[in-house]
Amino acid sequence: MAAKDLYEKDFYKILGVSKTANEKEIKKRYRELAHKLHPDKNTGNKKLEEEFKAVSEAYEILSDEKSRAEYDEARSLFERGGFRQPQGQQGGSRDYADLFGGGDSQDIFANLFGGGRRTPRKGQDLQTESTISFRESIFGTNLDLRLSSDGAAPANITVRVPPGVKNGGKIRIRGKGAQGEAGPGDLFIHLNVKPHPVFTHKGDNLQMNLPVTFTEAALGADIKVPTLSGVEVTLRLASGTPNGRVLRIKGHGVKGANGVGDLLVSVEVQVPQRVTAKAQKALEEFAAETSEEDVRADFKAKAKS
Repeated sequence: MAAKDLYEKDFYKILGVSKTANEKEIKKRYRELAHKLHPDKNTGNKKLEEEFKAVSEAYEILSDEKSRAEYDEARSLFERGGFRQPQGQQGGSRDYADLFGGGDSQDIFANLFGGGRRTPRKGQDLQTESTISFRESIFGTNLDLRLSSDGAAPANITVRVPPGVKNGGKIRIRGKGAQGEAGPGDLFIHLNVKPHPVFTHKGDNLQMNLPVTFTEAALGADIKVPTLSGVEVTLRLASGTPNGRVLRIKGHGVKGANGVGDLLVSVEVQVPQRVTAKAQKALEEFAAETSEEDVRADFKAKAKS
């Protein structure tokens, strides 16, 4: 980007955000625009392709704290009349960083452009999003993507998603961004992971809630538990297991650099919604047999402390 772009382009207006927008707001707005304008979705539309480039350029400056501060200062100088074309200079493409002999302007351009001499830059980094299943996030998968930038012919690439990625994770593919004078930029893939109806992901472990009956929790039982790999394992429930107790099944978690995590099983005692007359009689007999046991005695004592 030439130095004059600092005052000729309003990057905040290009992104459609206020000058006080925070990093999260800028990132959210860029993602919205990139999703709408990406060349993969608008093949052959030069106008939208140029808008995509402009949005990416604006995001590159505003997403970096240092570059944004230098841009804001340069833009402020321009709005205050700090940039004036010397007498006898009738337009042209001369870099304005070379026109200042000192002061704030020189410092700004020195920081951004290496002392006023423009050095070759890598191409723009590109960003895209992809949605994968929970199972794919745990075991890894291959993504087939179709990329297009700078008017080049679309290219198909296959990207390996490593096992254990989380929702909102990001993969960087070097050299798959837009072309530039010093080579191509990189491609960043933001991953959205669909939630699973049974399993959740925490660190190297998987978690699940296991429904059990009152009698299984009270008397103990051997219960078949499904795992994400499809294999059922037997979990031994001790008699008197309370609701909410977490049990561990070794080696059925997420495969990572430190080995394989575990499956953490949280016991959920289910209360029957309807009981038969025979079952009700049995429960009444159970209540009578255990009437002298106060399950809230410890609870009450703690409440008084």
